[in-house]
Amino acid sequence: MTSPLSRSRSRRAPSHRAVRVAHAVLGGLVAMGWLVLPLARAGAEAPAAPVRSPGAEPLPAAAPQAATATGDLVPPLVAAGAAGAVAAYGYGRRRRRAARTTPGGDRGLMPLHELDLQARRLLVETDDCVRVCAEELAVAADRSPGDELEPYEYDLRHAEAGLAAAFLLRQRLDEADAAGVDPDDGEDDRRDVLEEIVARCQDAGQRLDAAAPGFDQIRALERNAAAALESAETRFRVVAAGVRAAGATIASLHERYAPAVSLPVVGDAEQAKDRLMFTTSHLNQARQYADRGDGPKAAAHLRAAEGALAQAADLVDGVERLAGELAAAAAALPAAIAAAETARDAARGLPADARAALVGPLGHTDAVLSAVRHETAAGPFDPLDALRRVTEATAALAGAGGDGLPDGREQALIPARGSLAGAAGFVGTHRGAVGCEARTRLAEARRLLSPGSVPPSEVLRADEFAREARRLAERDVRAHGNPSGGRGGAGAGGAVLGGILLDDGEGGPMSYGGPRTRGRRGAFFT
Repeated sequence: MTSPLSRSRSRRAPSHRAVRVAHAVLGGLVAMGWLVLPLARAGAEAPAAPVRSPGAEPLPAAAPQAATATGDLVPPLVAAGAAGAVAAYGYGRRRRRAARTTPGGDRGLMPLHELDLQARRLLVETDDCVRVCAEELAVAADRSPGDELEPYEYDLRHAEAGLAAAFLLRQRLDEADAAGVDPDDGEDDRRDVLEEIVARCQDAGQRLDAAAPGFDQIRALERNAAAALESAETRFRVVAAGVRAAGATIASLHERYAPAVSLPVVGDAEQAKDRLMFTTSHLNQARQYADRGDGPKAAAHLRAAEGALAQAADLVDGVERLAGELAAAAAALPAAIAAAETARDAARGLPADARAALVGPLGHTDAVLSAVRHETAAGPFDPLDALRRVTEATAALAGAGGDGLPDGREQALIPARGSLAGAAGFVGTHRGAVGCEARTRLAEARRLLSPGSVPPSEVLRADEFAREARRLAERDVRAHGNPSGGRGGAGAGGAVLGGILLDDGEGGPMSYGGPRTRGRRGAFFT
């Protein structure tokens, strides 16, 4: 089977290699011929020297002809150099290929499985850095002029673009693995893709690392701890009020909808309280260190408190967002059912030969509509799930050959965007435990739902990838266990789970920067 990572030749086709060598040799011969030809032509066409009588004046030198001959040498020389460069490149490429495929050919080459692990680790690490940088920029925007932050926003956008490209490459590798592609088939292509992932992540991280010192000068937490503390305490009061409201919202969701509806957020209010406990502890310590004049320690505790406060706000927002999505889905469901019925009736009116391809989708649509009607009439139900099933059935009719039928795209966007937002929130508030696979699916869902006219099939795929990302992230969190080891006081376990504190044995807070600078504010647990 040909690897989907490459549409080029197979390594098992040595004749192609011979052709490349022949091309390089032929190019060199042609170039040398071009080099020699003007000289031979000049010798053949030169007039015989005239015989001068004694005492005659000497003839003037033929400078124009000499200059022309020299000019004629330039193109051949350029061509010969180019041919030599091509030949050298082809030879070097073949040497690198041989080093990869010959045992012991290049003892410095990283084994493929280790390169794969490195790529996964860098994706997670860079994703964490990008998230923290966005968080710190949002906090800094409240107290800094926009023009001061513009260069750092640009660096962040650059890092986000590189990371998105790296995640897309990872997604393609995972799809090849899921398709059962033999890892030994196209091993060089796989190595090239993994090296590209590593390079893009390293570029993004280095960009953020280089920007970190300048960003510290703008934030100036060590010098302006008092103002930053006042801002954080004001926001703390707002988020604390939101946590109380979130608890009431979760109870309301449980009463109004099916029990499964509130499961994604059932523990969010408690987690938000845990983050606020951590925030309270570190705001107090930050104030104590600021009063003592210890700016670096005050800045470290303040940064940790800000990170926990941002996650508490995200958890509260997730509850309110879900409530809004459920209400929107319930409002859109009647129109989605009507669109499905219109598509079904139109499909039944198609000519017999066209309708034959729609027998299966028609039967499925009838079953879905019947089930949804029964659920809505019976009592509390899940509007998002019902809307998702109806729009999937409608899209299946349109995609099975029913050109011109309603495709339900607008209604399908509601559950898809909800799945994406829910998965992104969960990964962000549990990033200390979430691995590469869940983040890759999340990045793919985000790419498919990027701004623009998204086809219905892409909307449904994005919804599927987002829900898979959430499942994988929850699996990672269950397997993670207790990350704090009892250190750090109230809420420290949740702070490590949320990636607020580095789980590296020291537990410093994450700050704006790349992998090299993100933990520069030092450790607490001494």
